[in-house]
Amino acid sequence: MQANGKAYKYGDNVNTDVIIPARYLNFSEPDVLAAHCMEDIDKNFVASVQPGDIVTGLKNFGCGSSREHAPLALKASGVSCVIAKTFARIFYRNAINIGLPILECSEAAENIQKGDQIAVDFQTGVISNLTRNETYKAEPFPPFMREIIEAGGLINRTRKSMGANQ
Repeated sequence: MQANGKAYKYGDNVNTDVIIPARYLNFSEPDVLAAHCMEDIDKNFVASVQPGDIVTGLKNFGCGSSREHAPLALKASGVSCVIAKTFARIFYRNAINIGLPILECSEAAENIQKGDQIAVDFQTGVISNLTRNETYKAEPFPPFMREIIEAGGLINRTRKSMGANQ
């Protein structure tokens, strides 16, 4: 399982209100959420993000409310991975539950710049900055988390598991 794309870089404390503003919380459709993703912090994000692109942040990415809408908006926008120094714990869990890979790696979060081309190998945790010819090492996902992500989320993984046991 891999991710490849252009980097979008943000700072500390990117909260769920800027990932998906509260005025859109009445919607749960992924395409509607994607249309408004990051609009309060990056007006050009929706127009420029491409499938496979990668979001980076510094400390405490995804802080704020525990809304599942935030990682869902990122995933529906085409974001293939989020890399940060640290994540708010509830955001981390929500992201894994919906099948959005997120990696904690201080060195990558610091050194990756907006527009860099990034490749991520989730099996090994190796993050390659193709633009700067640098590599960084994150802790790879344990097998059970990789299964959840590969299945597209916890519900899909559970359905697959139940079907296999019947």
